[in-house]
Amino acid sequence: MEDSRGIWTMTADVDLLLRLAGSGVDWLALDAQHGALDRAALHAAGRALTSAHHPFLVRVPAVDPAWIGAALDAGAHGVVVPSVTGAGDAERAALASRYPPLGDRSWGPWSPMWGVDAPDTATANELVRCWAMVETVGALDEVEQIAATPGVDGLFVGPLDLALALGTTVDALLDDTTPGGPLARVVAAADRQGILVGAFAGSPAVAHRLRAHGIGFLAVTTDAGVVAAGVRAVLDELGPRQA
Repeated sequence: MEDSRGIWTMTADVDLLLRLAGSGVDWLALDAQHGALDRAALHAAGRALTSAHHPFLVRVPAVDPAWIGAALDAGAHGVVVPSVTGAGDAERAALASRYPPLGDRSWGPWSPMWGVDAPDTATANELVRCWAMVETVGALDEVEQIAATPGVDGLFVGPLDLALALGTTVDALLDDTTPGGPLARVVAAADRQGILVGAFAGSPAVAHRLRAHGIGFLAVTTDAGVVAAGVRAVLDELGPRQA
């Protein structure tokens, strides 16, 4: 089980992203589905994080080849693809993530605009990581086929949406340790194909519970969580207000 710790970010503020990148975490995930990241913000964030030599992923808004290509053109090390409903969606995401002959990604990296050479197509194909999110009933039903899809490098669990789709709660999902439970099925499918398995935790407490399932590539907190925890730590250090 890979122990990799990231921060999930909703912000488009480049200064905050750079501070988080310098905090010691392994990677950042920039959320273009539910966060503030549009194409202009993606360009600014990609330029800053690429110049800082810090790995980042982008959760694209959907199974959208144009957005997948843009995220990778911006310098993302990988894409997290939501709304996957089955193996067909996973195949489309994988093809959009790599250049021919392995896929159908269009050439157009952004780094030359800021004076940085882009890797050649073969190197880019080798380095990129395409994560298919497992957060729908369809994705869970076809998790074996998704894991076996050429070009899918990892399965990424979205516990909140997966619990909603299954008509349960996140706590119940995390508490289910049976061999046929949803999380066990995802981990087993990834293990059989020798690919990675990751998840959004959002907090250290949930991260510990996901790790108990064998999931180690984790977004252990969020940008908002880091800010809130920092403020709490400062206020706690100050102690009670003086009368």
